[in-house]
Amino acid sequence: MKSAKVIGVKIVAKAKLPSKYGNFIIYAFRKNLDGKEHLAIVKGNIASQENVPLRIHSECLTGDALGSLRCDCGDQLRKSLRHIDKKGKGVVIYLRQEGRGIGLNNKIKAYALQDKGMDTYDANVKLGFKPDERTYEIADAIIRVLKIKSVLLMTNNPEKIKALNESHIQIKKIIKHCGKTNDFNRGYLKTKKTKFKHLL
Repeated sequence: MKSAKVIGVKIVAKAKLPSKYGNFIIYAFRKNLDGKEHLAIVKGNIASQENVPLRIHSECLTGDALGSLRCDCGDQLRKSLRHIDKKGKGVVIYLRQEGRGIGLNNKIKAYALQDKGMDTYDANVKLGFKPDERTYEIADAIIRVLKIKSVLLMTNNPEKIKALNESHIQIKKIIKHCGKTNDFNRGYLKTKKTKFKHLL
């Protein structure tokens, strides 16, 4: 896999990643079209394998690194890594599309609008974006580079399911994947369910 290329994405580095959630191999990918960097965090033998546990996780600096209680992103990331470690195989594809694809600065602007009463959907629209700017073709490309035959997809997001189905990635099972609810993210999760149609 060290020189594999599919649909404009290539592996540029590979290394061991010992972590508090288990021992993994981390792959760094670069998308040729825009030079954007993405990651795959891998456990076990997945090449040519069926039923590989998979999470497609979009970067959330505030949740993943800073422990923000405004969302459940960090919880979902940690939960997926623990699940994969327990199963002995699997992948987290970590996509660099912060703030549902609007970028970190605009995400903080959206936070400010939410502080004034808007939900995450309307805040993105107010800033001139679609409610969700993310795309998942890069995840499809990474799955193909890693030569995974079929996946057990850890998600609540119907757009991720739709994207993989349209790419003819075989999904054997949907594993509903929720983070913890708290007083700060209750409205966020409600918006996910009612406006983004997440399977919560």
